[in-house]
Amino acid sequence: MFQESTAEAWAARFGTPAPEGLPDLGRLLNHRSVRDFTSEPVPVAMIEGLVGAALSAATSSHLHAYSLVSVQDPARRREINQFCGDQRQVAHAPWFFAVCADLNRLVSHALDPAMPDAVDTVEMYTVACVDAALAAERMVVAAESLGLGTCYIGALRNHPHEVRRILNLPDHVFGVFGLCIGWPSEENFPRIKPRLNPEQIWFREQYPAQLDVQEFDARMTEEYARDGRDEGVPWSARMARRASLRGLNGREKLQEFLQAVGLNRR
Repeated sequence: MFQESTAEAWAARFGTPAPEGLPDLGRLLNHRSVRDFTSEPVPVAMIEGLVGAALSAATSSHLHAYSLVSVQDPARRREINQFCGDQRQVAHAPWFFAVCADLNRLVSHALDPAMPDAVDTVEMYTVACVDAALAAERMVVAAESLGLGTCYIGALRNHPHEVRRILNLPDHVFGVFGLCIGWPSEENFPRIKPRLNPEQIWFREQYPAQLDVQEFDARMTEEYARDGRDEGVPWSARMARRASLRGLNGREKLQEFLQAVGLNRR
């Protein structure tokens, strides 16, 4: 598993041959979301190493504006999964983390309690979310280098009040997403999923006047057909539907929660 060469992974990911002279990127192009795990435990020492990798990610102004909450107690895992859409990977992954944007640490340890008076701004909320994402992705890259599988869980944002209660999160802390980690099952091991090719993402000097995703729509239509999910709806239309209010599954109300816990007010 995760054994494709860099050139093979490039072709599977972008639908074109790898560029001439492309260096060996290890497993960095081989990522896929793993939703089926074996029952083999992941040693605590290995997880400690992954947390160390997360903590080694870049952090804005050295703020460390994030926290990782592991949920291993079976009853608590079941409860939090109820509010994450009852997903099998959350239920069965050997390790599950709630990755949190965390400005509570700044407030709690300020020498002058009145000094961190900007923690409720959009800027500080953005900093905390970026810090959390950078740390988690470093954790994922480290996990995959060891042969572990991972899956991000955006549904952690579906019911923020319940997540806050279950994890005892204080004000100025928000569960941005979950992260499952474990040994991938050989059954149903996913293929490398297509992505927009670099020319559709990497713009030289200025943003283009028009975007063209027709090529990617065509590749994704083939992918949907392979998975038996061809509804006659192209990727671009599916993503527009995903960005509709109905597609947000209640997350359009997150602003109310964030402001209630002292975040993103101005």
